[in-house]
Amino acid sequence: MELEFLKPLFIIFGTSALVVFILGRLKIPSIVGFLIAGVIMGPYGFELVGDVHIVEVLAEIGVILLLFTIGLEFSLSNLYALRYTVFGGGHIQVLLTTGIIAIISYFFFQQTMNAALFDGFLVSLSSTAIVIKLLFDRGEIATPYGNTSVGILIFQDLCVVPLMLLVPVLAGKGGSAVDIMLIMVKATVVVVTVLFIARWGVPLILHQVVHKRSRELFVITIMLICIGTALLTSELGLSLALGAFLAGVVISESEYASQAISDILPFKESFIGLFFISIGMLMNLDFLRQYFFFVIGIVAMIFLVKVFTAGVAAYILKQSLKNSFQTGFYLSQIGEFSFILAVAGKMHGLITEDLYQLFISATILTMLITPLTVGASSSVSHWLVSRRILRRFDSSQRGVEHEKYPEKKSGHVIVVGFGVNGSNLARVLKASEIPYVILELNINTVRKMKKKGEPIYYGDGTGLEILHKLGVQYAKILVIAISDAAATRRIVQISRKENPSLHIIVRTRYVLEVEDLKKMGANEVIPEEFETSVEIFSRVLHHYHMPRNVINEYIDHVRNDSYSMLRSLILPRKHLTEQYELLKGLDTETYLIKKESWVHNHSIQEIKLRSKTGSTIIAVQRKEKIFHNPSPDFVLKTGDIVFLIGERENIDRAIEYIESKESSKGSDIG
Repeated sequence: MELEFLKPLFIIFGTSALVVFILGRLKIPSIVGFLIAGVIMGPYGFELVGDVHIVEVLAEIGVILLLFTIGLEFSLSNLYALRYTVFGGGHIQVLLTTGIIAIISYFFFQQTMNAALFDGFLVSLSSTAIVIKLLFDRGEIATPYGNTSVGILIFQDLCVVPLMLLVPVLAGKGGSAVDIMLIMVKATVVVVTVLFIARWGVPLILHQVVHKRSRELFVITIMLICIGTALLTSELGLSLALGAFLAGVVISESEYASQAISDILPFKESFIGLFFISIGMLMNLDFLRQYFFFVIGIVAMIFLVKVFTAGVAAYILKQSLKNSFQTGFYLSQIGEFSFILAVAGKMHGLITEDLYQLFISATILTMLITPLTVGASSSVSHWLVSRRILRRFDSSQRGVEHEKYPEKKSGHVIVVGFGVNGSNLARVLKASEIPYVILELNINTVRKMKKKGEPIYYGDGTGLEILHKLGVQYAKILVIAISDAAATRRIVQISRKENPSLHIIVRTRYVLEVEDLKKMGANEVIPEEFETSVEIFSRVLHHYHMPRNVINEYIDHVRNDSYSMLRSLILPRKHLTEQYELLKGLDTETYLIKKESWVHNHSIQEIKLRSKTGSTIIAVQRKEKIFHNPSPDFVLKTGDIVFLIGERENIDRAIEYIESKESSKGSDIG
């Protein structure tokens, strides 16, 4: 029995590792590798795995863990923020797709109306597993089209339950409309009840578990909550996956969400791989060879319909035309939950065996091409938007016509993107009284920040006309802080061509993009992944009392080397550990002498700081001048910044001593 289970697993993981490794060298996403590995190993390939059921069981666990981690990463507050996208955009996308596919099936494939509607249900769902993974891998989860895609996916996942309930009705084996409504009400009550119970019970349980300081107990408890909630919803007539999603949402509201994600993630990735392998195993290669061109035609039709419907949904949600197209590209495949629906439809006679095989082949092909279409989405979307026939529909272009842009400026800063980096920069620029303008594609953010007085404007930075409106020809600095790599490159190219003297600063996610962006015209490229490491090593060296100028030299060396691999740098010969021991226990602090301070107009000798507190003044800054090792007769003035050194408790005592207004302290002077 053990061998029957272990042997297939060995073959599955071994073959998958080899295929993913080979495709990885060709820079092809791992999801494609898993699907191809499944085709190779499956009953229609080389039949390397005899018992496909083992893979199907593990794959179902993978789907549960996937929905659980999605729930962990999207808290109730996030879901509330996405409510218009989830219920507005999701409704539009599902209804449009179902309607168009149903019409095509009814008129062109001679399906009955009920069977045609079922076909629409199958095609309307997209792959949560693929889209979420691609968004995270590409760092585009926070982009407008990333948020829209996620919101629509959440609605699709929530639709699985009512769609499953409608299958027997469409097959003529279900109850009346009243019965369906009662089931839907039951489903709503179940969801609300589970959330209510878990909202109060789960944090209490996790709080007790964490106090035991056992990671093993924590992981087991998290898995228990995930699987337990899934089983509870399943027993009450809902799907396992929905229960797992609800469990994740509940835990996300507690302070233990981050730890839960880090502990569950390795399991999720392994089982998700098995899920895609199991899908690959379903593909009948003989059927694909026999009807190859017909299947390709169906794939093309599905792709065009889904790009259109998802794009329309995003456009109605006030996204720019370019972002709407990109949302469509992300949601252009058929999803994993469609397989569950397809099996149920086959059991109830809504689709024949040939149609089932056609669906399987087309679905796997849409999944296989998704990483490729997503990779080309930005460039293709930009090309489509630039066509004259579509330009009139572009909301970002309409923004150019109706937006009241600023009067012509010069020497200002243009900030593209108002996320965390853009908003922090704007705050500093405002405090420093440096003129700036902001360009943002999220219309809700633009409206909200305009009310607060921000010089923010709606538009797509890849458009030359919009950059002209912001005065790119006369600007001093351009800061690009968006997550769309392709759009970033295009903005750099356009801006450099329009203003050769413009100083362009770009934020990017990966070090690999630095050189390409510099060749395109960027002056400074700041990769997030490397800046994090720079911040870490500088703090470590500071903790070991490495001289600040040496730390700065090290940082400058790394940045000037375009963030390539750290090379050797000549450092002081004394080992860091020796320096640390030498200065162990000592700390430094600065203190500003205010107008009301009693030490004003008194010398260092007169205030007796060292004898009273044990701390020493090692330097004094007066305006722009610094006095190192000031003499005892140095007179302190209001506005001076004194540099103190000593043990932490002595420094605290010194600050308290200086701030004190007691006459007894002043009476000691002299």
